[in-house]
Amino acid sequence: MRLRGKVALITGGARGIGRAIAEGYAREGATVCISDLNGAECESVAAQIGHGAFGLALNVTEMASIAAVVAEVERRAGGIDILVNNAAIFDLAPIEAITEASYDRIFAVNVKGLLFTLQAVAKSMIARGSGGKIINMASQAGRRGEALVGVYCASKAAVISLTQSAGLGLIKHRINVNGISPGVVDTPMWDEVDSMFAKYEGLKKGEKKRMVGEAVPFGRMGRPEDHVGCAVFLASDESDYVVAQTYNVDGGNWMS
Repeated sequence: MRLRGKVALITGGARGIGRAIAEGYAREGATVCISDLNGAECESVAAQIGHGAFGLALNVTEMASIAAVVAEVERRAGGIDILVNNAAIFDLAPIEAITEASYDRIFAVNVKGLLFTLQAVAKSMIARGSGGKIINMASQAGRRGEALVGVYCASKAAVISLTQSAGLGLIKHRINVNGISPGVVDTPMWDEVDSMFAKYEGLKKGEKKRMVGEAVPFGRMGRPEDHVGCAVFLASDESDYVVAQTYNVDGGNWMS
């Protein structure tokens, strides 16, 4: 087991990619804290995963919530060895229709929430003096712009940049910060995305999802479990010499 004895905190861990990573970490021997907005859902998922997993409610846009979760994981599990910054939200609109409220909401979760969760966990890791692994979930949307997805693309580009800066700044504490950049992934979130594209592109429901899936060189959309192998590698000792990188896990959609 590659993560035996490790403690992992996963934000946005109740569904989709976050849940798949939580399950994968548990199989590899880690004690996993699943955090998300709905505490009851986190506890339910943790019970299904077993292996000592537990759930905590977390709102990454609130500093007090971040501090409380970090402190509770320290109390219950003795510290945090691995953080997966997975919590994120999506919105889209043409440039001329972007609202301040949408911008603030996306950046509050995708950038501010990620940064200050990273900061709080990094401080905890530094205080313990045992190093650690931090994995930020970016997106292929952070690699280039899209006409309808300007703010989301910008938020994920910021995640890639923060991953580089934090990786360079924290490696002296033996904290490796790296990222994963998924492509189009078949999750409930993409059903919502499909409906948004349908509104602006005049497509039937399900058409955008079908089109993007067919465009993936691998031949299909990604699945949450496709990201587990990379996430386990970046959380394990095998990635000790990997610093400030963001890996594309997207079926060949993007090369960088």
